[in-house]
Amino acid sequence: MGYQRKDAWYHRAKREGYRSRAAYKLLELDRRLRLFRPGQRVVDLGCAPGGWLQVAAERVGRKGRVVGIDRLACKPLPLPQVTVLRGDVTEPASLTKIRRALEGSAQLVLSDMAPDTSGVGFADHVRSVELVRLAWQLAGRLLAGRGRLLAKVFAGEDLAGLVAEMEEQGGAVKRLRPAVTRKASRELYLAVTVGAKGKG
Repeated sequence: MGYQRKDAWYHRAKREGYRSRAAYKLLELDRRLRLFRPGQRVVDLGCAPGGWLQVAAERVGRKGRVVGIDRLACKPLPLPQVTVLRGDVTEPASLTKIRRALEGSAQLVLSDMAPDTSGVGFADHVRSVELVRLAWQLAGRLLAGRGRLLAKVFAGEDLAGLVAEMEEQGGAVKRLRPAVTRKASRELYLAVTVGAKGKG
């Protein structure tokens, strides 16, 4: 069976009010890693269409803060703890906007960013690794002391080097593949605990 966008998880998301099937990936990863706590400040890089924003908002509650940013339009969530920004995270001005909206340091940075796929597996892998490097650099600026980064990446030969870089810079890295992930997909997630030296 080939690729099916509207699979069982897609239909479940529609029934349960999530904006994307990706919400279930984050829910599973939260169960496995205990990512969220009530009152946390969370940044969601590449937040459109908003499925991860919804999960984060549920988990941190109204005393938390969730700031999402994407270069694509993302419909705002009608919740006081959520702010959605339009911007390109490669631009320095975006970091300023995130910090202003966050009103403090983050405890968790999420990145479900993926490159515009070319169909060339290695090229897409390399671009996804660069996006994780970018997320890691931003996390180093947004997290205070100890915090966590969860970032999507496509598996490939540059992954080991990326993990080694993050570990050298103070990160403890776990690799995870949620059950919701399509069988043909090469995506997995890196969960990085950032220590005092983890400044990206």
